[in-house]
Amino acid sequence: MKTMLRIKKLFIPLVILALAAAFFMGLAQRFRKDIPGKAPIAILRLEGPILDVRWHMEEVRKLRENSGIKGVILRIDSPGGAVAPTQELYRELTRLREVKPVVTSMGTIAASGGYYLSCATDWIVCNPGTLTGSVGVIMEFTNLRALFDKIGVDIKTIKSGKFKDVGNPARDMTPEEESLLTEMILDTYEQFVQAVLEGRNLDEEAVRPYFDGRILTGRQALQIGLVDELGNINDAIVKVTEMAGLPEVPKEFYEPERDRPGLIRILMGRAVSQALEGFAGDLRDSGDDRWLQLWRVF
Repeated sequence: MKTMLRIKKLFIPLVILALAAAFFMGLAQRFRKDIPGKAPIAILRLEGPILDVRWHMEEVRKLRENSGIKGVILRIDSPGGAVAPTQELYRELTRLREVKPVVTSMGTIAASGGYYLSCATDWIVCNPGTLTGSVGVIMEFTNLRALFDKIGVDIKTIKSGKFKDVGNPARDMTPEEESLLTEMILDTYEQFVQAVLEGRNLDEEAVRPYFDGRILTGRQALQIGLVDELGNINDAIVKVTEMAGLPEVPKEFYEPERDRPGLIRILMGRAVSQALEGFAGDLRDSGDDRWLQLWRVF
């Protein structure tokens, strides 16, 4: 009984101590990772579907403006994603490329939008078995009309124009709608092709036959000029070191990291965290990074 009472008395102080330790460790991590220090080469990782690129765009801007960073490795492991976010990040990467060398290192996969972004860099290094290419655009719609008819679901649509409900799963697509969407897809596809041709300085006639959505291995991509070199991330580091004119390969690298969930978000949930975002906005507008860093820890 006495042992249980002692444990209960110690429980709250131990919890407070653990939270305090997590706070100060997180604070130290925030300040440490946001300071590149003396590392002249940065490694920016792009992993997973390309959907929200705001963090990556901001990091690219910081790398461009940081005079201490002499070269950047863009490490891609992505199957692609949405068109507009890919184009937004592509534009920022081309701006970075104008002021310092940028080398792509492909991981397991860098296809579709992942390959699109690699074309914004000076040099592409990939593994022989990396899956890349897939130059193309796709849009899919599910037709549930037969199912709805079978289970007795009737959907009425009120629209302002004949194309307002294109892709409505409750009915068949009309030939006119299909033609409209095909035209849109082909226009987006041509934007993709032009970005690749300009970024890679390729002969369109020679490579156009391969721009039919096909996936290529790294070795196949090298044969037709879609990549520059077979190798891993260490080979990419050697290349960007040479391009940056550094005397030797650095032993340390600056690698930006995404924000992790803070204590408020972990303990109180998403709703409370979102309710306090206005406070974070005021901190951001104040221009005092120290308070903003403190907020991020929470």
